[in-house]
Amino acid sequence: MSDENRTEKNDGKDETVVLEKSSETLDEGNELGTASDTSADDAVPPADDAVTDTGTGGVPRALAGALVAVAVVLAAVVGWLAYGKSQDNAAEAARTDAVQAAEEQAVAVLAYSYDKVDEQVAAAAEGLTGDFREEYLNLMNNVIAPGAKEKSISVQAVVQSSSIVSADADHAVTMLFVNTISTNSEYPEAVSSASRVRVELENENGRWLVSRLAPI
Repeated sequence: MSDENRTEKNDGKDETVVLEKSSETLDEGNELGTASDTSADDAVPPADDAVTDTGTGGVPRALAGALVAVAVVLAAVVGWLAYGKSQDNAAEAARTDAVQAAEEQAVAVLAYSYDKVDEQVAAAAEGLTGDFREEYLNLMNNVIAPGAKEKSISVQAVVQSSSIVSADADHAVTMLFVNTISTNSEYPEAVSSASRVRVELENENGRWLVSRLAPI
């Protein structure tokens, strides 16, 4: 065999070996590429999971829900405190107004002068409720006023002290200590007496009216 033929055969074998190695290299590269792609998929979490676990701005949904619940509770507490404060203020105003009305009406009902009794009775009746007003007018017009005119009787009344027994927005009960001074034509010298008076009031259209006045 000539040298030329041997060279051609050797060259063919070399090419076969090179092709086989190239094929093996490509197979190994494909296996490495597949493994690399699998690792990359495992390392990156799905987009849906990220949205589910966190809220806006990356805050976990559980924490966001807790913050909302706390805000709702705080708003309810503030509202309740404000309502309680408003109720307390209303009750305090009712106490003050009721006591003042009781003092004024007690003086108007108990005090009179023989020469002005008719006008005084009419004015005092304006501060009384329906049923008690009728009782007062009946007593004063039929008994007290005629006797006052006949014997020149005059009565002065002064509230020495007062206190609230109970009060709400519509009803109040007060206790008054009243001193009265009486004079008449038969006994011109003044006669003084003290008494304790229970006064009940009703709030009608924002005005406290006496519904009952009775000595104790």
